[in-house]
Amino acid sequence: MSEWKRAVIAAGKRMLAEGVTIGAWGNISVRDEAGRVCITPSGMAYGTLTEDDIVVLAPDGTRLEGERKPSIETGLHLAVYAARPDCRAIVHTHPVYSTAFSAMGEDIPLFLDEAAQQLGDTVRTAEYALPGTPELAENCVRALGPRSMACLLRSHGAVCLGETLDQAFLVSQVLESTARIYGLIRSMGGAFLPLSQEDIRAMQEFVKNEYGQR
Repeated sequence: MSEWKRAVIAAGKRMLAEGVTIGAWGNISVRDEAGRVCITPSGMAYGTLTEDDIVVLAPDGTRLEGERKPSIETGLHLAVYAARPDCRAIVHTHPVYSTAFSAMGEDIPLFLDEAAQQLGDTVRTAEYALPGTPELAENCVRALGPRSMACLLRSHGAVCLGETLDQAFLVSQVLESTARIYGLIRSMGGAFLPLSQEDIRAMQEFVKNEYGQR
């Protein structure tokens, strides 16, 4: 599991460097081919983590490796993995613009090409529940639904999914950029022009089957 643990540690440092969290807030996990989950420990600064600090869990939450207390949102991560077999990585961040919309209880629609390509579906804000509770995990899974690659936790932050950690970070970046542009549109007194469902599906198929090097 060393490779996966190192990936989680690097992702924590990346989250700090990109300014999408503060201190030890947020959490990160990856799931390997066997379903084992590597997750960050609770309340430890990302810049100090070693492989021994990363906790490894079975899909049912049984501890397999590590002595640290795992993230307070372990239940959320395990619930998302159980509901979304397409997901192999999760980053929970506290980005400024996305969190502002979460505090208003608002969703972020797919009105930009890059949002349509990467976010999968409308980014919905989950109903409020206290951090670390089963209710928050349930609300997060419900907000994600079967297609969205991200959701907002009301007054809390964002949860972004991916097949890899790099993809989960890309989703996080696109979400925050979209939220910032949405805020600018609103501050200018305007309204976005919606994309058609047909165009959204076409762009998603393009990214899946044609974009980039094969």
